[in-house]
Amino acid sequence: MKTTTGIIAGIFLMLAAEVAPAIDWNTTEVHLQYGNLRKAFPGDGAKDTGGSTVVTFQHTSSWRYGDNYFFFDFADHSKIDDEKYGGLYSHFSLGKISGNDLRFGFIRDFGFDFSPDIHTFYYLPGIRFALDIPGFSFANLDVTAYIQDSASRSGNNITSEDNTYLLDFSWAYPFKLGKTDGSIEGHLEYAGSADTTSKGEPGKRERWILFQPQFRIDVGKIFGWRPQTIFAGVEWVYWDNKLGDKGTDENVAQALLVWRL
Repeated sequence: MKTTTGIIAGIFLMLAAEVAPAIDWNTTEVHLQYGNLRKAFPGDGAKDTGGSTVVTFQHTSSWRYGDNYFFFDFADHSKIDDEKYGGLYSHFSLGKISGNDLRFGFIRDFGFDFSPDIHTFYYLPGIRFALDIPGFSFANLDVTAYIQDSASRSGNNITSEDNTYLLDFSWAYPFKLGKTDGSIEGHLEYAGSADTTSKGEPGKRERWILFQPQFRIDVGKIFGWRPQTIFAGVEWVYWDNKLGDKGTDENVAQALLVWRL
């Protein structure tokens, strides 16, 4: 995990250095979440973590040819070992690259993605449809492959799996709430099933559905602090077949605190 985490961090830093002069806007946030999550694949069925504190660092930026999204999760579990997870998602906009308006109906733009994703190590090349939905600050549909890195397949303790696909709808819907602001944002993800091999034995990873919306309000604005800096709310995690583990389902609300840097 340390090696793949370092690779992702290195890619992100090189990419940031290259595009920094052309950045249109960027947002960096630190999330603190607490809830009673479950652990998939513990060896003897799903396991209660005894409560989990998750710290997420995420960065989003728009630049001359598209946008980038990068995150790291650090999960501190009460009863089991801690976990780390991260990913880098780079999207290249055909509208920005060509300089043409590609708006058509409810579609605002097209593009393609490159997304190395850490669990072992996966690549997610695909296509993005940027949707034009009234009231939403953004709404994107990503259709990608889900390809395990060949080096990850060779590890003795890593389950190798065949290539499959992933669909992801992400959005943010801002609204007014009295004298402050709020938003409902998150993503809905569907990953196809895949045949697997573990220690020479064939198996199958189930398809999964992950729904992860956040309801947040600008508490800084309520208390007279700088607006759009401190948010509080709830994140709901619904995960059918968590990480493809049949019968491990997540359905939990987590307390959420967000600091926008």
